[in-house]
Amino acid sequence: MQDWILLALAPVFLAFIAWEAWYWRHRRPVYSLVDTASNIALALMHQIGDALAWAAVIGIYWWVHRYRLFDFPATGWSIAALFVAQDFFYYFFHRAHHRIRWMWASHVTHHSSERLNLSTAFRQSLTYPLSGMWLFWLPLAFIGFSPTHIVVVVAINLAFQFFVHTEAVGKLGWLEKVFNTPSHHRVHHASNPLYIDRNYAGVLIIWDKLFGSFVEEDPAEPCRYGIVQPIRSHNPLVLTFHEWIAMFRDAARPQSLGSRLRQLFGPPERAHPRDTP
Repeated sequence: MQDWILLALAPVFLAFIAWEAWYWRHRRPVYSLVDTASNIALALMHQIGDALAWAAVIGIYWWVHRYRLFDFPATGWSIAALFVAQDFFYYFFHRAHHRIRWMWASHVTHHSSERLNLSTAFRQSLTYPLSGMWLFWLPLAFIGFSPTHIVVVVAINLAFQFFVHTEAVGKLGWLEKVFNTPSHHRVHHASNPLYIDRNYAGVLIIWDKLFGSFVEEDPAEPCRYGIVQPIRSHNPLVLTFHEWIAMFRDAARPQSLGSRLRQLFGPPERAHPRDTP
């Protein structure tokens, strides 16, 4: 269901991409054909992988739901509560995918472009199910929310995030205090030492402010997009698997069992030292 919702919104997404490309046409080269094509290819690969993953794990959600703590009728209030709860768990999913290398191996694909535009939202990895993305929504089923509703709310959350991948929108006044905005998400995609691993929000920026990961976009510190060690490729397969290959190669080197495990599950900078201020 999640994939059908996102596919149904595809014409809307493509229309906004066309508008943004037109907006920047005489200003600066925010778009390139090869980068956008690789983003679209990655999106299609991700949708196929995601559909197969949900088909495989939805039964686990229903099994967990059998032992739920509460029963929530399908009302406006319960869906609103689910929306906030799912966004809360999304924050920890996102933070984990930056701080645990096994998970970063999937998420790095999304951050690998040195451009930021609406098509960057399409730049996803088909390996998210392998890195454990689906585990982060299971507590919602245990609390008592219907797996069907969980899938729909996850899709809505992801659809919202499409619109924050842009440089065409500046600050949004009071909305900046509550919601994830393009300004906040530009910080998240930047590799500047000031900005790196900040602003994990999906829809609500309040989680970053509560858990100490929020940084304001600073006009004196323009965002540099991409990853600390750039991957110079537009090949979707390279973009999808390069960090998995590097991670397993690093873990296979002669070393103690603890060191091997840290290569797999430690923070990404263990293998890829980051810039220092």
